[in-house]
Amino acid sequence: MPLVDIEVIEGVFDQTQKAQMIEKVTEAMIEVEGEAMRGVTWVRVKEVRSGQWGIGGSTPSAQDIKAMAAG
Repeated sequence: MPLVDIEVIEGVFDQTQKAQMIEKVTEAMIEVEGEAMRGVTWVRVKEVRSGQWGIGGSTPSAQDIKAMAAG
C-alpha cells in the first residue's frame, strides 16, 4: 500500500489545489503500479506553519512564497 506525503507551506495552496495534488499523485502511482493500487494508494497533504521551515537561512511567509510564484 503506497503512502505519499506532500508537505506544503500553510496558506499557499487552497483546498482545490490540494485536491488536485492528491488526484495527480494518485494517478502517477497508478501509472507505475497499475490500476489495482488505486483503492490502496494514500496521499496526505501536510501543511507546515510559517516560521517552522526555511530556505537559504530565512523563513519566508506564505505571502512571500505566493509573490515568488507570481513573479
